[in-house]
Amino acid sequence: MSSIPSLLIRNARILLPTGEFLVGEVQTLGREIVRVAPEILASDSLPVDKEVDAQGLTLLPGVIDPQVHFREPGLEHKEDLFTASCACAKGGVTSFLEMPNTRPLTTTQAALDDKLRRAAEKCLVNYGFFIGATAENLPDLLEAHPTPGIKIFMGSMHGQLLVDRDTVLESIFAKGDRLIAVHAEDQARINQRRQEFAGINDLAIHSQIQDNQAALLATELALHLSKKYQRRLHILHLSTAQEADLLRQDKPGWVTAEVTPQHLLLNTSAYEKIGTLAQMNPPLRSPHDNEVLWQALLDGVIDFIATDHAPHTLEEKAQEYPNTPSGMPGVETSLPLMLTQAMQGRCSVAQVANWMSAAVAKAYQIPKKGAIAPGYDADLVLVDLDNYRPVLREELLTKCGWSPFEGWNLTGWPVLTIVGGQVVYERGKLNLEVRGEALTFNE
Repeated sequence: MSSIPSLLIRNARILLPTGEFLVGEVQTLGREIVRVAPEILASDSLPVDKEVDAQGLTLLPGVIDPQVHFREPGLEHKEDLFTASCACAKGGVTSFLEMPNTRPLTTTQAALDDKLRRAAEKCLVNYGFFIGATAENLPDLLEAHPTPGIKIFMGSMHGQLLVDRDTVLESIFAKGDRLIAVHAEDQARINQRRQEFAGINDLAIHSQIQDNQAALLATELALHLSKKYQRRLHILHLSTAQEADLLRQDKPGWVTAEVTPQHLLLNTSAYEKIGTLAQMNPPLRSPHDNEVLWQALLDGVIDFIATDHAPHTLEEKAQEYPNTPSGMPGVETSLPLMLTQAMQGRCSVAQVANWMSAAVAKAYQIPKKGAIAPGYDADLVLVDLDNYRPVLREELLTKCGWSPFEGWNLTGWPVLTIVGGQVVYERGKLNLEVRGEALTFNE
């Protein structure tokens, strides 16, 4: 056997970078893919440590989830890096980008280094961490490394991470060239609406307080500043038809946007069905918003998909609105949700793989990710597109233990997940010895 681990996947339906499928074989050596071919002859093959028969299964690039909240440090009762990365592995997510609203906040190099150290010890998948903007930490935003970018909460946040003054926003856009990712909600409008609806405990009011206009106002401002300073901008979890229409009319080449599965597949009717489990920021919208967002994704106006995995305990969610926290988990269900949509004809499997891997790697300039080709990292997921099974609470690995999609019957569940050439998840079992690596970004 080779001293460097080698894996051979046979008889898979392989998604090629062209978007076409090849029934064939993939061989890895160490962390890299070395061969993709209809058949790898014994005479051409390297010594193999593990062989996988993928008959009837589809091999896709591992999912890169570009927006998650994994709660460590400081809020580990909701989730931690180990439990979250286990959930990632089960869901076919081989890399994630995590947000700065932990305790302490990720607003300094020291806090970023602490997260990287924790992840190196605990994470079964690859990882990267955003640096969070405050009104005072511009030097940190310019110098922090490695990071996919600067996260700005323009609204729906309290404390230091809320950056809602135009002068502060402009100072961040004006200096440096690092990617800026924005949570685009206008805090002044939210505050005004909160006063208008004060005393109403009906959960559905959440989508009226943080309404479409609040999202549009913030996205318009971020777009204005991005154009003024030619600054690379990414709009997180786009949620409204109005924002999609704005970008369709006016989206510079350096601007990207994402959408979550829940903003595509859930709407305000979910409040009656699942209560506060449907509460998130930005809120769920109308069926019309669902349709416009879908079309924008299909047309390339929206570039890719993120989960905004933001877990809270069931006890926390059981409180009465507005005392309930906003957010829902998603890393275990995002790929099956989207592949189910593909099998129902809403999009193609190749489009799903692009939205959940290749396009993310391109936007964040993550090298050697997002494709099944020689020289790329062996971050792969083998999925079953022939069988359906429901989302069951008792099978979830996220520490919070629930999903807004509980009971949904989905296909495309991962059978096997590979991180850096090592099998981290196989048919219900995790390999807890595997560790991911810190992502690099060609800034």
